[in-house]
Amino acid sequence: MKALTVQPLTANSAKLEDVAEPPVSDGPVLVETLAVGVCGTDAEIVSGLYGWAPPGRERLVLGHESLGRVLEAPAGASVATGDLVVGIVRRPDPVPCGNCAVGEWDFCHNGQYTERGIKSRDGYCSEHYRIHPDFAVKISPGLGPLGVLMEPTSVVAKAWEQVDRIGGRAHWDPQIVVITGAGPIGLLAAMIGVQRGLDVHVFDQVTSGTKPDLVHELGATYHTGRIEHSCPHPDIVVECTGVASLVFDAMEHLGPGGVACLTGVSGGKHALRVDGSMLNRSMVLENQAVVGSVNANRRHYEAAAAALEAADHTWLAKLITRRVPLEHWADALARDPNDVKVVIEVGT
Repeated sequence: MKALTVQPLTANSAKLEDVAEPPVSDGPVLVETLAVGVCGTDAEIVSGLYGWAPPGRERLVLGHESLGRVLEAPAGASVATGDLVVGIVRRPDPVPCGNCAVGEWDFCHNGQYTERGIKSRDGYCSEHYRIHPDFAVKISPGLGPLGVLMEPTSVVAKAWEQVDRIGGRAHWDPQIVVITGAGPIGLLAAMIGVQRGLDVHVFDQVTSGTKPDLVHELGATYHTGRIEHSCPHPDIVVECTGVASLVFDAMEHLGPGGVACLTGVSGGKHALRVDGSMLNRSMVLENQAVVGSVNANRRHYEAAAAALEAADHTWLAKLITRRVPLEHWADALARDPNDVKVVIEVGT
């Protein structure tokens, strides 16, 4: 079968090649891959920044944002032939740690988890893959090709869960939420905020085009510039960029009792001047909280499926700004300023 593979930590090593069919040891459910979403993680792996091949191998099959159709499944499984499914990315460590033992592998303590398409386990950008039913999430047929958005939606579903849990330490009646970043994660986080009836404000750098239009169509408010100038003291901030200056801007201007959830990963070594004393004083005296959130477990995928099903499917379709056939995979990794989500089409 055809698969998009890479040699981790080797820049520009990605290629489309023939590989063996997935082994039965990967799971009893055989899935035909329909589409795979592309994100910054894939670009970083292709550029050689990180990634781990499966044990005993030099190359890794890419792709962690999946959509597929079940070809074979054992009797009595949670999925059946013909079902549309999304594969969960992370797998619990083999020890397992306390969290992995109870299905909270997104909180793995010892770091021995694996991730499909990222860490020590082949991804989904191949014509077929096998999976255990516990890690295959069924989606509504009505969602169809939009199901490829489930993995990024699961990330923000977890972020919202974290906000709820921390905010619920006291009386919690949030009204205003700030989302930093209008990429796929930011827009999906804003979508869930609107579904919750909140006053949603999205901050990004571009002044026109697809991203502002998508925010306005969602019923949220789009801004450029600093939070303090347009939306000071929000109850919730969901930071989706990893840009250090925005991270501290979000923390500095959080409202009393507010919760900031950081989902973006910062890179680079650019130094910032931060008034740590003032930040500490504000967080302590105003009962503010900042939490990091990464990855997702099955509960979050199921929440994501519900959020996508409840969303305006016409709006969701606009998030997918380009669909690229598998043979032209390199075009999917080329950045276009108008891109939101790019998808590689693997099957039909």
